[in-house]
Amino acid sequence: MNLHCLLLISLVFPPLVHSGQHDYSDALSKSILFFEGQRAGVLPKDQRMEWRADSGLNDGRSTYDTDLTGGYYDAGDNVKFGFPMAFTTTMLAWSVIEFGELMPPNELRNALVAIRWATDYMLKTISQPNRIFVQVGDPYMDHNCWERPEDMDTERTVYAVDAPNPASEVAAETAAALAASSMAFRSVDPGYAETLLRNSDRIFQFADNFRGAYSDNDHIRDGVCPFYCDFSGYQDELLWGAAWLRRASQDNSYLNYIENNGKTLGADDNINEFGWDNKHAGLNVLVSKEVIEGNMYNLQSYKFSADSFMCTLIPDSSSSHIDYTPGGLIYKPGGSNLQHATTISFLLLVYANYLHRTSQTTITQWDYHTWLGMATVTRCKEGSIYFNSSNPNPNVLVGAIVGGPGEDDVYGDDRADFKKSEPTTYINAPFVGVLAFFAANPNLS
Repeated sequence: MNLHCLLLISLVFPPLVHSGQHDYSDALSKSILFFEGQRAGVLPKDQRMEWRADSGLNDGRSTYDTDLTGGYYDAGDNVKFGFPMAFTTTMLAWSVIEFGELMPPNELRNALVAIRWATDYMLKTISQPNRIFVQVGDPYMDHNCWERPEDMDTERTVYAVDAPNPASEVAAETAAALAASSMAFRSVDPGYAETLLRNSDRIFQFADNFRGAYSDNDHIRDGVCPFYCDFSGYQDELLWGAAWLRRASQDNSYLNYIENNGKTLGADDNINEFGWDNKHAGLNVLVSKEVIEGNMYNLQSYKFSADSFMCTLIPDSSSSHIDYTPGGLIYKPGGSNLQHATTISFLLLVYANYLHRTSQTTITQWDYHTWLGMATVTRCKEGSIYFNSSNPNPNVLVGAIVGGPGEDDVYGDDRADFKKSEPTTYINAPFVGVLAFFAANPNLS
C-alpha cells in the first residue's frame, strides 16, 4: 500500500468569484458565522446575524413537558434533526481539536460558541433516563411551507425513543459529539468538559445496550425517512462513538471495544465514504492516530483501511473508487455533493498531519477554492412568493456552503433545485478545520 497517496491529490472547490488570492481568514470567519443563521431558541445579545430572531420557543413543552429549545436547524428548513446535528457538532469539535491552535483567538471563541449551542441542546435531548429525543418538527408539514423560523405556524412534533427501543446511530453519534466537544472545551471550561464526557459515556451505553436503527421504530420512521433515515446501518456509529470516547477519556475499556468489536461491527468493510450517515472513513483516520502516534499495532487494520481510502482518491488510479467532475471536484451522486468534498478534504488534512508528526510524510501543495453564499425568508404559503421569485434573497446567510454543482460542474442558482442550492450545517462544519489550516498556512494553498 502506497502511504503517500494523499500527496498526489488536489481538490478544487469552484469559486463564485475567482481571484488570484484566497482570503482563507475571511472564509473561516464566514464559515463559523453561518451557524448563527441556523440557530433555534432564544438568541443571545451578541447575535451577529441581526435579521434572525428567537424561534421554536415552545419546543418540547406541549407533548413532553420538557425544554427542547436551542440547537440548529439542519439546512433550509425549520426542523431539528438530531442525527445530522450531532455529526455537525462532532466535526466542529474535531476542527477545533486539530486546528484550533491555528485559529485567531476571536474565531476560536466563535467556534467554541457554535459547538456549545449544539451541545447545550444535546444535553437536553438525553436528560431523561433511558430516553433520547431525536427530532423536533414534522418535516412533511415544514417542507410544505416556505417561511422564516420566527414565523413558524407548523406543528412542532417531538420524536423520542425510549428503551428498550433502539436509537443506536443517533445515540452513538451524540456520544461522539459530546466526547469530542469535551476535548475542545477542556482547556477553557474543564467543568463543562467533564459534564460533556460524563454524559457521552452514559448515552453511549444506551446506544450499545439497545442496538438497532432509530429509523426502524414505527413511530419514528415516518418522521425521519427519507430525510435522515439510517441507510448504512448503526454499527459504524457504535465504533465511532467508542473511538471518540477512547480519545477523550483514554479509557482502555473503549480501546478494547474498538479492537474487539471491529470485525463484528463492520470495521473491515472499508467503505470509501464519510458523512452524517456513514462514519467508516472518519473512523479509520481517527483510530489511525493510535497506531501512528501510540504504536497501537493491535489496531493496525484501521490504519490499513485509512491508507486504502486515501489511495482511492487518486484520479485514474487502479484503486480509484471516487469519481471527479471534469473540473476536478470530487463527485458522489445523491445531491448536496459538497458535503463529500468538505469532509474528505478535512480527513486528508488530518491524516496528513498525523503522518507528518511522525515524519512519515509531509503536506504538499493543494488548491482549495471556497464557495460561499446563499439565503432565507417568511409564513407557510405566504412565503411562496419569495420561493418562486427570481429576485435575490432578502436576507443573506453569510458563510453558507451550498450543495454544489452536478457531475458536469454546472450549477444553477435555483431555489427549487435544493440538492444543489441548499446549504447544510454538516457541509460547513468540517470545512471550518480546513479553512483554519489554510488561513494559517497560505503558502500551501
